[in-house]
Amino acid sequence: MSTEPAPAAAAPPEQAPEPPVATPAATTTTTTATTTTSGGSGEPPEHRALVLTGFGGYEKVKVQARRGGGPRPGEVSVRVRACGLNFADLLARQGLYDRLPPPPVCPGMECAGTVCALGDGVSERQVGDKVMVLARSGLWQEVVNVPAGQTFPMPEGMSFEEAAALLVNYITAYMILFDFGNLRPNQSVLIHMAAGGVGTAAIQLCKTVENVTIFGTASASKHDTLKESGVAHPIDYRTMDYAEEVRKISPKGVDIVLDPLGGSDTSKAFHLLKPMGKLITYGVANLLTGQKKNLMAMAKTWWNQFSINALQLLHQNKAVCGYHLGYMDEEYELIGGVVAKLISLYNQGKIKPKIDSVWPFDQVADAMRQMQEKKNVGKVILVPEAPKEESKKEEN
Repeated sequence: MSTEPAPAAAAPPEQAPEPPVATPAATTTTTTATTTTSGGSGEPPEHRALVLTGFGGYEKVKVQARRGGGPRPGEVSVRVRACGLNFADLLARQGLYDRLPPPPVCPGMECAGTVCALGDGVSERQVGDKVMVLARSGLWQEVVNVPAGQTFPMPEGMSFEEAAALLVNYITAYMILFDFGNLRPNQSVLIHMAAGGVGTAAIQLCKTVENVTIFGTASASKHDTLKESGVAHPIDYRTMDYAEEVRKISPKGVDIVLDPLGGSDTSKAFHLLKPMGKLITYGVANLLTGQKKNLMAMAKTWWNQFSINALQLLHQNKAVCGYHLGYMDEEYELIGGVVAKLISLYNQGKIKPKIDSVWPFDQVADAMRQMQEKKNVGKVILVPEAPKEESKKEEN
């Protein structure tokens, strides 16, 4: 749930026998891991979780109490400090994201926190380790049990909010630009929704390559920020035809288009490519027009969906690629290798997650509205409790 479309969920751990869904803390499985129990009943303590109770508007995501169990063999328990909100989570709330189990279900594809218990057989993590977590769903909770292989050590000096903003957006942007796009010096890139999570990550990653010209679509109020971040040509998609604007500056088009929109925009993207250009489609943001599912928008997007056959593609000297992180569940080495490269870039100071805003669980509706109305510049973060600044204001 990538202002991003559904890049979405994440990869499971190495040799994990279960699907990459975080164990809801309502499990009855027990292990030898040390866990704190409440009172003298021996029952695990309750914790808070965000639960999608049904498909629809913002009110369908509610804070509920869950009773946790210890980690199973191969798992770790993580005390969650921050969670990422992704565009796929918005789609999932409307029933438009097929990688989320049916409600009632706890959403959440990425989080960051501290390891608080180990299951049998876990040697690569220790209690107290600060980790980033990637899963298909289930991470919007105060405590999660996840396979150890789905956790990644946080770089030194990284905040929990930054850690919760790194994995989904930066893995998506990196693999689109470098694995599919083969981005090289002196090329040009069109980034849609450039002020969102994936867009911000893509801009930073483009700047790691020499002399890349970036075109970025966003509302006019965000253009100054985009220019400061490295976008040479911001375009207001609300008042201009972005394809025409690109052609004015670069008559031959661009080398790479990142397409999270779908529908007719995919066709426009294809015709904007230079010879040997690459279109990478990774979402259908055009489906999302309001709080609830819009059947007219779905029909329009489907009707206008881009289609091309192999012979036509042969004559065009262009490439069309599709990317969906949620369907790479078993590509453990591939995803792990990308995360290692991203951590290296972070440690070199070349990338740094940009946080738009931080919202406590109780304000999840406001957080979703912030993203769905495209007000955010960077990542929207959820935290189990109110940020310290807000807590201090309340005390005063």
